Amino acid sequence: MISQPRAGKSIGRFALSEKTLLSIKNLKKVFPLQGEELVALGSVSFDVYPGEFVTIVGPSGCGKTTLLKIIAGLLPKSEGEIHVDEAMFDPTREVGFVFQKALLLNWRRVLDNVLLPIEILKLDKKKYRSKAMEMLELVGLKGFENAYPNELSGGMQQRVSLARALIHDPKLILMDEPFGALDAITREKMNLELQRIWSESKKTVIFITHEINEAVFLSDRVVVMSARPSRMVGAVDIDFPRPRKLEVRTTPQFGEYAVKLYKMLEIT
Repeated sequence: MISQPRAGKSIGRFALSEKTLLSIKNLKKVFPLQGEELVALGSVSFDVYPGEFVTIVGPSGCGKTTLLKIIAGLLPKSEGEIHVDEAMFDPTREVGFVFQKALLLNWRRVLDNVLLPIEILKLDKKKYRSKAMEMLELVGLKGFENAYPNELSGGMQQRVSLARALIHDPKLILMDEPFGALDAITREKMNLELQRIWSESKKTVIFITHEINEAVFLSDRVVVMSARPSRMVGAVDIDFPRPRKLEVRTTPQFGEYAVKLYKMLEIT
């Protein structure tokens, strides 16, 4: 049975209300493939509440990235519904996307990379310059605004990518395995930093990872998807107080959450 949090239930740093930010119902995506059809998303349904950190896990190729791209308006859906709290929802303005790779423009300085969405949205770049500096301070890169991407480590480049996703104040941040290419130590540091940034920015986040421990550590709720054609197998609420320290991973409760998710993935 699919688990959704109950209205009024306290999750992480907030109490969930009946109002959802994002509601996905029976979402399906089919790609044409050599005269046949490839069903990337079979039927996916779940809700996301304002301020919630939701992580999606599932087998490789189950359509997790496809799902994020549909939410972001980068791909059209084949069937199903996506509802947002406002009738007029423009993904270009209301969604920030952090990809698997930082995808920074190497010929632009860090500050100009952060300001790229402002240029694309044709907003006043001068007015957003101070906001960009605030975002760089938020992600721990104060003093690096004039550096070029190739002068930064992989973790620092992903911080720039996160600042870029936050610059236009979107309602929803989508993160597609943003730490997958980092070494284990840097990844743990970025987990801690992301928790802090999320808490301070008060954004709603949908995060994709293959790492179960990372999912449990970061999330208010973990959604499990099946193999293609994917469906939602279930969801697990993660009931640890915040802020969380890495030591929480050594607790019996953390292990119980991880085992539960692994067992759900075994039946996908």
